[in-house]
Amino acid sequence: MTLEIEGTLLLAGAGNMGSAMLAGWLQEGLAPAQIIVQDPAPPPRATELLARHGLIARAALSSLPDPPAAIVVAVKPQVMDEVFPGLAKLVGKSTVVLSIAAGRTIASFARHLPESTALVRAMPNTPAAVGRGITVGVPNAHVTPQQRATCDALLRAIGEVSWIDDESLIDAVTAVSGSGPAYVFYLAECLADAAIKVGLPPELAQKLARSTVAGSGELLHRSDLSADVLRQNVTSPGGTTYAALQVLMAREGGLAELMREAVAAAARRSRELAK
Repeated sequence: MTLEIEGTLLLAGAGNMGSAMLAGWLQEGLAPAQIIVQDPAPPPRATELLARHGLIARAALSSLPDPPAAIVVAVKPQVMDEVFPGLAKLVGKSTVVLSIAAGRTIASFARHLPESTALVRAMPNTPAAVGRGITVGVPNAHVTPQQRATCDALLRAIGEVSWIDDESLIDAVTAVSGSGPAYVFYLAECLADAAIKVGLPPELAQKLARSTVAGSGELLHRSDLSADVLRQNVTSPGGTTYAALQVLMAREGGLAELMREAVAAAARRSRELAK
C-alpha cells in the first residue's frame, strides 16, 4: 500500500531517527516532491539518502508557499527550544505537529506554537532503523481523526504503532520500549561473556549470543504463542534449560526482580527529565 498524505510533509531533523523515518516514507511510496527536510548538518547517511531521491536539506526555513500538512520534529531534545520557534511560523490551521523528542511533554511543545495547534507526542525506539520499531503516540485535544490517521501512517513506515490517551503513561512506555533495546543488547553482551567463562572461544561466544538473541526475538515476533509458552516449550523438566532458569527465576535477585527495578528506574528518570 502506497503511503499518501494530502499536502507537504516537513521533517525537522535528519539524524538517526529522522533519516530512518524518511527512508521508511520513501520506501512506502511517499512522493519526494511532498517532502521538505530541514537540517543544518545532516549526517553522511542522510545526505546520501536525500541525494538518491533528489532532495536537499535546508539549514532553515523562514516561509513556505503553503502550510505543511504535517511537521515531524526529530531533533534532539536539548535543541528543541531553539527549533520550535522557527517551526511555529510554518504551522497552519490544518497542520499537525508530530514530535519524537524523548522526555518532552505536549505542554512544552505547545508553549512555542500557535494556540490550538494539533500536537502528537510519540515515543519510537531504535529498531525503527531497520523498520522493526514500536512507537506509542499520544495526541492532544486538537488532533482530528484524519490528522491522527496521517501520523499513524507516517509512524507505521518504521514499525508498529499503538496509541494512548493518557500522556502520563509515556514515562512507562519510555522505560519499556524506548529503553528496552538496551536491555536486550545487554542480555546478548552478558550471554557472550558467560559463554566465554564456560570455555567457548570469544568469536564463537559472540556469534552464538548474537544469533540466539536475534533469532529468539524473531521467533517471538512471528509466533502466536506468548513469551511464557515459548519459554516452557524450550524447557524440559530437569534438563539444562531448567537448571539455568532456576537461577534466572529465583524469587530474590532473579531476572524478574532486576527487570522490575530497571524499568521502574527508567520510568522515574523519564518523569524527572520531563519536568
